[in-house]
Amino acid sequence: MPFQIAVLPGDGIGPEVTEQAVRVLETVGRVYGHTFIFREGIVGGVAIDRYGTPLPASVLEMCRGVHGVLFGAVGGPKWDDLRAAVHPEEAIFGLRKELRLYANLRPIHVYPELAASSPVKDVAGVDILFVRELTGGLYYGKPKRRWETRRGRRAVDTLLYTEREIERVLHTAFELAYHRHRRLILVDKFNALESSRLWREVALELTSEYPEVHLKCLLVDAFAMQLLQRPREFDVVVTENLFGDILTDEAAVLTSSLGMVPSASLGPRRRGRVRRGRISAFGLYEPIHGSAPDIAGQDKANPLGAILSTALLLRHSCGLEREAGAVEQAVALALERGYRTSDIATDDERTVSTTEMGHQVMVSLEEIGERHAWPRSWRISR
Repeated sequence: MPFQIAVLPGDGIGPEVTEQAVRVLETVGRVYGHTFIFREGIVGGVAIDRYGTPLPASVLEMCRGVHGVLFGAVGGPKWDDLRAAVHPEEAIFGLRKELRLYANLRPIHVYPELAASSPVKDVAGVDILFVRELTGGLYYGKPKRRWETRRGRRAVDTLLYTEREIERVLHTAFELAYHRHRRLILVDKFNALESSRLWREVALELTSEYPEVHLKCLLVDAFAMQLLQRPREFDVVVTENLFGDILTDEAAVLTSSLGMVPSASLGPRRRGRVRRGRISAFGLYEPIHGSAPDIAGQDKANPLGAILSTALLLRHSCGLEREAGAVEQAVALALERGYRTSDIATDDERTVSTTEMGHQVMVSLEEIGERHAWPRSWRISR
């Protein structure tokens, strides 16, 4: 069965890193015998320039008919006018809302070879999975507006959550924690926010359904400090939309660069509960680094976040666990062999281009595919 993938490169470095991610998927198809059909669409600033909207209706409709969406990045100085009627970032917000992508998974994994390039000491072995609620909270609550008064300008954003919104993402977090080390941290602001009190209340109620998972609740300010002081203590972390956005960018520092962090934004489940840590769902997959316009078009960007996002796509939306693991192993092998883009290199390490880093992952992937094939042929010959 062919897998239909929507490809939305976007702005800045988005097209460069997405190109490498697509080439990796093509390599997966060639090595493991799968067919991927790519359908490209225009979103973000380039879509505003061409169509007057960051998310054309035709692109949204295209995304409804595929297995998963591979997203690059949107935004840049050209579209930064606060007075503009539309902004590039509305593309990603619109996709999340219209496609009902409520659970954002962001794995923070520190590769041994990159521990020395992290600005935080003693990060070897860090492996955290963040589960961020994605369609509620301050980003979507109403009213949301600005206005003028005789005493000056005012603005309001509404932090709104329903029990259902909280419960469904907590179920995802509990189930993922069960299949890892059975430790779950809820991050909130229980001492100041009514919405956080509801989050904690629902989480404590759900512990009866997951008696094997140890739940601990931490205030967001305390967690932000401990994340840098002792990051190896954390396994699965669940939190609301705004806190998750900020904390995962902070956590990316542990890996040495934002360019190393993939993400999966998942919608309603296709089949039952989590199976061995894999959720079967439609999803949107993207690196978390943003459009980085200062290096766009220079072949300098780190494509590994985008490439690792394809591993999440293979795992959660295509059901190809072996292939997902092979992509992750290929990234690790390329790093073991000393290949670095400038954002993850120390002063004495040679750097390679976006294109070369992608090529080295593909070379490693082909080698790993040959290893997977060898035991089968060996057994047949015996």
